[in-house]
Amino acid sequence: MIATACLIAVCIIAAAALMNLYRLAKGPDVLDRILSLETLTTNTIGLVVVIGIWYGTSLYFEIALLFVAVGFLSTVAFCKYLLRGNVIE
Repeated sequence: MIATACLIAVCIIAAAALMNLYRLAKGPDVLDRILSLETLTTNTIGLVVVIGIWYGTSLYFEIALLFVAVGFLSTVAFCKYLLRGNVIE
């Protein structure tokens, strides 16, 4: 039962990631592309967590925590770059 639910969740998250990739490529401006990249990071985290549940190991949850940290820092860096023109002052 869990394997079927995880398979359905992986398919749905993969479809959402494909839609985010489309928005990343065709976004009308830079802000839409940054938002799409952040949402793609969230989808990747969800995908890694579901795969961790599917395989029953905790290693994937640690990988998801790394994705959370990198995703947050990259979004902050992109936004700061857009606002001020540089990341490190």
